Amino acid sequence: MIKNISNKLVSCLRIPFVLLAAWASTAAHAVGNLPGGPSVWEFDLQPAASKIAQEQHWLNNGLMIVCAVIFVGVFGVMFYSIWKHRKSVGHKAATFHESTAVEIAWTIVPFIILILVALPATKVIVAEKDTTNADLTIKVTGYQWMWGYDYLKGEGQGIDFISRLKPGMRELSGTGFKGPFPDDYLLAVDHPLVVPVNKKVRIITTSNDVIHSFSVPAFGVKQDAIPGFVRDTWFKADKIGTFYGSCTELCGKEHAYMPIEVRVLSAADYTAWVATEHKALAGAPVGPDKVSALTGSKTVDVKPSRS
Repeated sequence: MIKNISNKLVSCLRIPFVLLAAWASTAAHAVGNLPGGPSVWEFDLQPAASKIAQEQHWLNNGLMIVCAVIFVGVFGVMFYSIWKHRKSVGHKAATFHESTAVEIAWTIVPFIILILVALPATKVIVAEKDTTNADLTIKVTGYQWMWGYDYLKGEGQGIDFISRLKPGMRELSGTGFKGPFPDDYLLAVDHPLVVPVNKKVRIITTSNDVIHSFSVPAFGVKQDAIPGFVRDTWFKADKIGTFYGSCTELCGKEHAYMPIEVRVLSAADYTAWVATEHKALAGAPVGPDKVSALTGSKTVDVKPSRS
């Protein structure tokens, strides 16, 4: 009887692990790692593609080390004191009321730690907000549920387009498709934002309806887009490639269908792209049937309304 109970108990305990393994296997085969975007079982920040992102990684790792050292030190002393001075080995509780030296120490030491932490953190925050001397200025407008890009200053001035989720992605999401999914599932768009490498790009954010948020983790960029307000941020990509982000502010029922795709090109390729876009804009018809020179997909001239 005991053996039967033991076998049943082992079987019950095994079920969660079997389900976890099955889920992990399914998740692992559903989508693969995406260069410039998220990876399977990613526990750390995405690989940095800008100096600001590198500084953020260094700050994050440094603060984690400081927190870990404080955690181990405080709890180590506490558990050591409890164990070595327990009643069962003959120790008696102290009767002192307070210690001035201890009070001073646990006030001054945390103060010094906070100052040491604040110095590098402040340096990074100030650098994140320094949008001066930009080589390129782009206005990013959030809509339900797409992004509008307007090149306001620098090479590419006058280019504007709407960026939507790549056709076909929504159908995969809504039809119960079981996979395998493309690695850029719900991240690829029909008309990506294009910028040159090693050039400071100022991003001006606003919104046409509700609060959205423009976020590209590889660049260390995250800025809310608020209706009636103009906010700005910047990045300077130091790698050529394609990088992904998304709206990170819950903005409505199709929030998941509002990705960001940024293509970083060499200076020569970017100049060629600008020339192609300007040529297309000069000869393109006005209205909803304008075709993107970059992807061949349809965009709109007139910005969409909330409906």
